[in-house]
Amino acid sequence: MTMTILTWLAIALIGLARPTTAAQAADWASRSIYQVVTDRYALPNGSTTTPCNLNNYCGGTWGSIIDNLDYIQNMGFTALQISPVDKNMPQDTDSGYAYHGYWPIDKYSVNENFGTAADLKNLSDALHARDMYLLVDVVINDMAYAVPGKGSGTGQLGPGAVTDFSQFSPFNQAEYYHPLCNITNWGNATNYQGCWFSTQYVALPDLDTESEAVIAMSGDWIKSLVANYSIDGLRIDAAKHVDPAFLPLFIEAAGVYAFGEVDSATAPEVCAYSNLTGLENYSVYYSMIQAFTAGNMTGLSQMLSAIQAHCSNLPSLQNFAENQDQTRFASYTDDMALAQNALTFVMMADGIPKIYQGQEQHTQGGATPDNRSPLWTTGFNTKAPLYNLTSTLNAIRNHAINLDGRWVTQPSLELYLDNSTMAMSKGPQDVQTLTVYSNQGMGGGSWQLFVPNAYPPNSQVTELLTCADSYSDSIGHLNVSMNAGVPHVYFPTYNLEGSGLCGRSLTTGWINNSTTTNAVKTSGSESLTARVPWSSIMAGVALVMSACLL
Repeated sequence: MTMTILTWLAIALIGLARPTTAAQAADWASRSIYQVVTDRYALPNGSTTTPCNLNNYCGGTWGSIIDNLDYIQNMGFTALQISPVDKNMPQDTDSGYAYHGYWPIDKYSVNENFGTAADLKNLSDALHARDMYLLVDVVINDMAYAVPGKGSGTGQLGPGAVTDFSQFSPFNQAEYYHPLCNITNWGNATNYQGCWFSTQYVALPDLDTESEAVIAMSGDWIKSLVANYSIDGLRIDAAKHVDPAFLPLFIEAAGVYAFGEVDSATAPEVCAYSNLTGLENYSVYYSMIQAFTAGNMTGLSQMLSAIQAHCSNLPSLQNFAENQDQTRFASYTDDMALAQNALTFVMMADGIPKIYQGQEQHTQGGATPDNRSPLWTTGFNTKAPLYNLTSTLNAIRNHAINLDGRWVTQPSLELYLDNSTMAMSKGPQDVQTLTVYSNQGMGGGSWQLFVPNAYPPNSQVTELLTCADSYSDSIGHLNVSMNAGVPHVYFPTYNLEGSGLCGRSLTTGWINNSTTTNAVKTSGSESLTARVPWSSIMAGVALVMSACLL
């Protein structure tokens, strides 16, 4: 059982009164995001061999992120998502320590395992100096405390259990919480929004987000957090577990754009929230995993159509193939061609791409905590195949956006589909990308794919992952040489100048070296705006050019 029609209707009506965030949404739509688990990204001493107990704190800090920002920016990323920053419960439990940041006890203090308040401010400043955005994960649904009985295998709160709410700040009274009850029906909104997410090992007292006091206190807290650390955006953990009416009020108080976690494989359920907030595109995520690991390309095509039909903010949906909660792609399959296709899809599909630390290194990891292994043990390998593919794809995307901002806003168009192959066109003619995906894997054979109506007749286009030029035929069809299951990305050859791709120069005059709006005129197009930071483009293109020399 999913959300009822009445619940969807209520969310839609609430969205009509949401705060105006169109400009902020447009800013984020042109960005690409790299996500880190703060504790697992890099160590202050620079070690790449220190082991990590995955249930414990392992030593990553905000300062060590600063020290390793080149690794991120050289892939062309223009935003960074970090773990929740507030003070978490200190106890060791049968579920481990709060290294992930999702067990808060004090919203107004920082997690000292990650550093000081000054360190967090320094990270924000360092990102902004690189024209990059800071996206902070926030917990708004609950607080946390350790249930007595560690090691006993029980640690379960039962009826009549007494909670010491005075240990929390600022929600230090019982009246701020829903009464203790377990979620027993994850498809019933009344149950999963009104009961406690967990009552075993770590109890998560569920905040009463219908309460005016909780709404006001949450607004005060997030307003101060955003202001104190110059935060550019929020990722709202467990967004569908709070009262939907709470979300627009919380986002309005924050004053920045936000992306909600609505974990559902159903497009209408995810898109019901699209009037309230940006979203992690879970519906497409599940279909994409099936497309590239289980051969269901048709299912992905159908889900993309459903998302276009149901979601009101398509450019503001985050695409991802991995995150801190899901099994890593490399644990589904070690086939590198399939990994390349999944990564290419995340980067080139409608929406905002988000890459989770380690995906670019083809890191394995199953259920939590195995999907949160440290990145430093990879040695920050900038020659890894997926690292360089990410850099190239970011360069393609950034170049297209800076030439014509409509590349972001125009929905993709499916040009070809069969059980193993899909071709998608995106953007106006002058910056049109044609991306061809395959789920045949490395064992896929050589064959010729004719993509209908790919480009205007007799157009010269360049396949940007190999830099091979080709032409559409007299009626605009394009012949694509498929081999070994690898993806293909095409772009009009005449508009590659200034991109730094495939031997072209990088034209610095086109893009303002700041985060202010950039206007670029393209052949046959009106002057449009986009916001891709010049420093990130330079870093990404430099890496792509160096990779071509290897």
